Amino acid sequence: MGNVRRAGEVPMLNLSRRDFLSVLGSGLLMAPLSPVLGQNATRLRRPIPRDGHLLPVIGLGTWQAFDIAADAAAHADALATLKLLLQQPQSVIDTSPMYGRAEAVLGRLLGEADAAAAAFVATKVWTRGKAEGRAQIENSFRLLGRTTIDLVQVHNLLDYAAHLETLQALKREGRVRYIGATHYTAAAHAQLESLLAGGVLDFIQINYSLAEREAAARLLPAAAAAGVAVLINRPFAEGEIFRRSRGKPLPDWAGEIGCTSWAQFALKFILGQPAVTCAIPGTRNPKYLADNLAAGQGPLPDAAQCARMAAYYDAL
Repeated sequence: MGNVRRAGEVPMLNLSRRDFLSVLGSGLLMAPLSPVLGQNATRLRRPIPRDGHLLPVIGLGTWQAFDIAADAAAHADALATLKLLLQQPQSVIDTSPMYGRAEAVLGRLLGEADAAAAAFVATKVWTRGKAEGRAQIENSFRLLGRTTIDLVQVHNLLDYAAHLETLQALKREGRVRYIGATHYTAAAHAQLESLLAGGVLDFIQINYSLAEREAAARLLPAAAAAGVAVLINRPFAEGEIFRRSRGKPLPDWAGEIGCTSWAQFALKFILGQPAVTCAIPGTRNPKYLADNLAAGQGPLPDAAQCARMAAYYDAL
């Protein structure tokens, strides 16, 4: 990726995620990573279209990563990850009742790491029936330790119509700030697109990545036109991007967009879509998070560069 680097930076030439994390673990990257770890002005943010509220472009997902039992080491890792993320206030943390113990674990960790309630907390409703949905949402308030939840989403569109009235009422009461709907497959994109026209949704959460690019054709433009924020799940296609790129170098021109690892390459490709508000890769490993957060700094690819990135990935 050439020799493009600022004075004092450790050169990171075509490093895999494993190599990047090995160097990071040695402490050699603490100086160049210091903007990620604490200097908020260097972190890119984008507005929620409804009101202009700014969110950092890299957040955190809790699926699998925070579904942990009484494991002290895992809890310590998750807490360290959360504290690192929240060096940038209003960073998005996404969870769900569907994610096993993740919602409860997140609530306990927020009690330790986020006394000022600076995180932007997103959860979901995932059940059938209006009464059941209301009960589940109330349980989320309890588990998360929040009197107000920033975003509640209808998970995988399950019984969407039944939950919409509840969410609108909670929003009017000020207990929920934003309403959303989610899915993780391209097969649901058409349904999500049709819901955008209703004017009720503030957010959608969808899959989009180098390996799953379908949303760029219609859904992302439709969200932008409707003034709806977009969270991106499956940014690494459940590891497919790392499996495919393992042992392969980044292109020489990756330095033009500030990429030093495949994780950053994948995330910057996503952020090259102006309609994307925030990507939420899941991890409880602080080293992985530091790698991910670095994608939220520096230049982002334009449309031509995104096309070049996709072509390079396809040729691996």
